[in-house]
Amino acid sequence: MSQERFVARIPKFYKLSVTERVRAVRQQGLLSPQDFQALVSGEHTLDVDSADKMIENVIGVMGLPVGLGLNFLINGREYAVPLVVEEPSIVAALSSAAKVARAGGGFEVESTEPILIGQIQVVDVPHPQRAKAALLQRKDEIINLANSLHPNMVARGGGAKDLEVHIHPSSGQGGDMVVAHLLVDTRDAMGANLVNTMCEGVASLVENIAEGKVFLRILSNLTDRAMVRAKVAIPLDALAGKGFDGEQVRDGIILANEFASIDPYRAATHNKGIMNGIDAVALATGNDWRAIEAGAHAWAARGSHYASLTQWTRGDDGALLGQLEIPLKVGIVGGPLQSNPTVGMNLRLLGVKTARELAEVMGAVGLAQNFSAVRALVTEGIQQGHMTLHARSVVAAAGAPPEIFDTVVDRLIASGEIKIWKARELVGELARKGLNERLEGGAERQDDNRPTELDAPAMAAGHGKIILLGEHAVVYGRHAVAAPVPLAIQAHVEKGGDGVQMIIPRWGVEQRLHTRSEKQHSFDKSMNLILETLGLQDEAMRIEIFPNVPRAMGLGGSAALAVATIRGLDRCFELGLDDEQVNALAFECEKIAHGTPSGIDNTLSTYGRAMLFRSGDDPLRREIEIATPVDLVVGISGIESLTAATVARVRKAREAHPALYDDIFDQIDSLVLQGVDALADVSVDNRLETLGELMNVCQGLLNAMQVSSWELEEMIQIARREGALGAKLTGGGGGGSIIALCPPGGETAPKIEAALKEAGYQAVPVTIGGDGGGDRGDGGGPAGGGA
Repeated sequence: MSQERFVARIPKFYKLSVTERVRAVRQQGLLSPQDFQALVSGEHTLDVDSADKMIENVIGVMGLPVGLGLNFLINGREYAVPLVVEEPSIVAALSSAAKVARAGGGFEVESTEPILIGQIQVVDVPHPQRAKAALLQRKDEIINLANSLHPNMVARGGGAKDLEVHIHPSSGQGGDMVVAHLLVDTRDAMGANLVNTMCEGVASLVENIAEGKVFLRILSNLTDRAMVRAKVAIPLDALAGKGFDGEQVRDGIILANEFASIDPYRAATHNKGIMNGIDAVALATGNDWRAIEAGAHAWAARGSHYASLTQWTRGDDGALLGQLEIPLKVGIVGGPLQSNPTVGMNLRLLGVKTARELAEVMGAVGLAQNFSAVRALVTEGIQQGHMTLHARSVVAAAGAPPEIFDTVVDRLIASGEIKIWKARELVGELARKGLNERLEGGAERQDDNRPTELDAPAMAAGHGKIILLGEHAVVYGRHAVAAPVPLAIQAHVEKGGDGVQMIIPRWGVEQRLHTRSEKQHSFDKSMNLILETLGLQDEAMRIEIFPNVPRAMGLGGSAALAVATIRGLDRCFELGLDDEQVNALAFECEKIAHGTPSGIDNTLSTYGRAMLFRSGDDPLRREIEIATPVDLVVGISGIESLTAATVARVRKAREAHPALYDDIFDQIDSLVLQGVDALADVSVDNRLETLGELMNVCQGLLNAMQVSSWELEEMIQIARREGALGAKLTGGGGGGSIIALCPPGGETAPKIEAALKEAGYQAVPVTIGGDGGGDRGDGGGPAGGGA
């Protein structure tokens, strides 16, 4: 069966064994008997002797997987595309994308002639403009000399085709430099050595004509005379699936691409996804993927800023239209083909007849990979964004500075006006009011009267927390002392819409809540547990979350999220929940998030009071009145702290050495009880210094249990060096955060904060006590008592 008649769709190909896959490909006529035997026997791989002739100092050969991208229809022709890549999911994603693209007729790709540019730099030129004119006047002479060096290339229809001359300013003493561009059609060869030889060969002639001195003569990897343009049109019904309709997917991809077109940080990752596919084909076919990468990224940066290589738009018929324009200069003949047997086999399997055809296949693969990656992001990916992606792109276009970027995104979404003018208005408001450093209090409302993250009385909230003493021991029935922090997670719930929509702008999340068990992560499970327990699983609603507690940093973020959501639902649906009910349900959510939590996080988040806590059937929640304000600094490492993992590690260690660990837990318990006495009035009898020493000793015990990390230890040492009375990790450890206790007077906290930030960490000053405790954070009611 010929390549032209091959249908590049082999049902359940991924379920076959490797030998069965090779046989299936052979049955489709893609492999010769020799290649089939080489694959089955493993003789197609590069051997050490051959590798020793390719590069210097060879000591071995490294293997990479060779996979097949199926389902590709490019310019009406079927392709099975060999891919060399170690990253999981790329091959499957490409095959899936190619299958979807077939619904719109596959990929249409066009390319220009395979022109490579050789540069000849001339310096010390007395009259640059005169040199330029002279070189152009005698360009036929230069081209003929270049072609005389490679007559065989000329005979195949290639060779030097044109000469361009550019003048560039120079900071040196010799004045402006003149650069001649020799445009060479290298046909099916990659052509680097060929072009370099031509540049060397004409250098003397160019030097004489320009009356200067030739310095560099070498090819350019910005191959913008060898361009590939790939297009695809995907109907709406082919986009639908996984709980999303075609319009949602289409619009999400368009918005995500808009973000990549204006934001270089997003564009870098966006374009990396494109190159995931192109590089895999380049490696499989023996092409210089480094040169291809250099040209692609240089082309992406040709405008005012680095931007997306693709464009995704809406067609007149509503279909999703995609286009990729990229410089691609590749080859199918030359050294790698002869020296690496796998490369030769892959080229024969692919069945391309020219280097231009290979470049066109690469263009289609790059566009397919981009579609697959962005579709995953805007549907069920890591960050599911639709309105949020759009808002972030609009805020970036409005020029919001980094320190208020997330805040502007939050407020823009809350306003309902996802427009550049509105974003600029918000940036101006924040700058005028001095809110770009630290948002404090206030009950502002947007013009449409929807709540924002500044509108605390309008929204339910859950407190963050710091544990002063007692981590890990509290899981085993010992005491801990903890305090709320002014950071909180706020929630606003509105009835209506389609299903349950979760919006967390600051985390870049907008998604419909998954209810199928195979889809549920811990976040989904916790939200579904809340809805089912409250009898709201069949209600349609929109839940907006505004987090000021960072995720997985040991500050009680998961508990605060649960408490804020429960209280938001209580307000919206008028459920009449009391604090005990809120706390109990949040504790069940903590079990999903952390496995075997002590209950201290949800308790602090619910009641918002400093307290002595002990878990158990008869839990202790005794409020601590801190008469004198205590200043601390929270240092945030930025390394996620997975409480479930550290709790499990400690549990395993205790099972192996029960007596040893119970002794450590008892020592920590003693520190906690002494700490409560010290906190009662830190102004008496050097009690603040005592509390600091207790914290330092506790940190030593936590470190002995191997729940600290080098980031935490570095922050602790920085805090102590800057005058902290005591410093320790807070929360589960393994990353996350520390707390540093400051002496009275107010001078030390700013020094610790500045030193931590200078070392690359985040830092937030916190004051506890002095006012009888915090408030509940949900806009009303007392804090609730202790058991």
